[in-house]
Amino acid sequence: MKKILVTLIAGLTAVPLIMGGSSIQTATSFKDVPSNHWAKTSIDSAISKGYFKGYSNGTFKPSASVTRSEFASLLARVSKADPNVDKSNIFNDLSNHWSKKEVDRAVSLGFINPADYPNGFKPNTPITREEMAKWISSGLAAADTDFKKALEDTKTTLVPVKESFSPGISEAKAPYISVVIGTGVMTGYPDNSFGMTKTTTRAEASVILLRIANMEGKKASSFSDLNEIRAVGTTKSNLSQVTPFSTANDKTYAVISGKTKTLSNGAGKVALHRTIYINTTNWTNKKSVYAPFFVSEENKDFYIENTNVIPVFHEIIVYPKAKNFSSDHIRTGLTTALSGQRIAPSSLPEKYGYLTLPVYNTEQFFAKYSATNGVKLWIKENKNVDREGLIGMYYMDDGSALSLYNK
Repeated sequence: MKKILVTLIAGLTAVPLIMGGSSIQTATSFKDVPSNHWAKTSIDSAISKGYFKGYSNGTFKPSASVTRSEFASLLARVSKADPNVDKSNIFNDLSNHWSKKEVDRAVSLGFINPADYPNGFKPNTPITREEMAKWISSGLAAADTDFKKALEDTKTTLVPVKESFSPGISEAKAPYISVVIGTGVMTGYPDNSFGMTKTTTRAEASVILLRIANMEGKKASSFSDLNEIRAVGTTKSNLSQVTPFSTANDKTYAVISGKTKTLSNGAGKVALHRTIYINTTNWTNKKSVYAPFFVSEENKDFYIENTNVIPVFHEIIVYPKAKNFSSDHIRTGLTTALSGQRIAPSSLPEKYGYLTLPVYNTEQFFAKYSATNGVKLWIKENKNVDREGLIGMYYMDDGSALSLYNK
């Protein structure tokens, strides 16, 4: 992996004029890159390293979209690795296109999957952030088995971006977004969305290339955020990554994930999907890549005053059975560690598009669901880090169980 990344970075200087004009300039001389441009520092660095070139009219065109052919050409040229098999003449619509050779090489190196483009590559189409994430992640996986394993581990994870909650990210796409987010090669927008369908600009590409450069020699397992995301995919929780807690016999939440628990009042059942911990014992340095989605500044005073508390968020599926089923049935019927309350402030569920226990008109809310058609929502509980020994027990209907301890 280290050798590949070294040659990858070295090869960046060979990028052709598709990425800019004939003369290299410093970013400070570009008419369209003012000192307050958000990516000025990255553009300046990318130019000085020879990654990009400016245009002959003195511009960089930071907002110009990067096309599929341009990005494929960049990836093909930055990697000096020899593919296992050289593939050629893959896309019919590239027969006379300038990027044909580079696209063929990018495919051979594992960056691009031809099956993703059954109707042609359409080289002049601006590349989306989703595509860029897949190309980068696929290339990393093709070059290193650790990254390949990371893709496998994150198929069913909760990707820490807004789209995971609404409208949702498919298992086919989740791994690629997980890898670029977990490594920091790509980041979300201020609203914590990934912007899957948004196009990628030259300014954004300059930032991303510098981040790739900083990955030199690193394994997937060296990225703490990615490890947390992988854990949620494989163990259904980030318990071990962000808390001092442990489980009996090294069991994980995967043991009880997907299992049901009949409410003690007989009003219905609840199934656990996954559990997210947010370590707020140090408010200014919260542990968990998922923190923005479950705690906000409105929670600040409580957690600063209660530094011994770690909030826990369970994603559950409620299957109502009793007539006039309400939130009270859940609160009184869950007697295990699965018990919880609604997530507050309500602005968080509304902002990110997930459901929590309703407060008003709860009977009407649950009336839309049944014992065979459940509703997925999030509930919250708190764990005390000062409590020693056993701190929680889960018992499911099929006999599976999980015990939590404070280390």
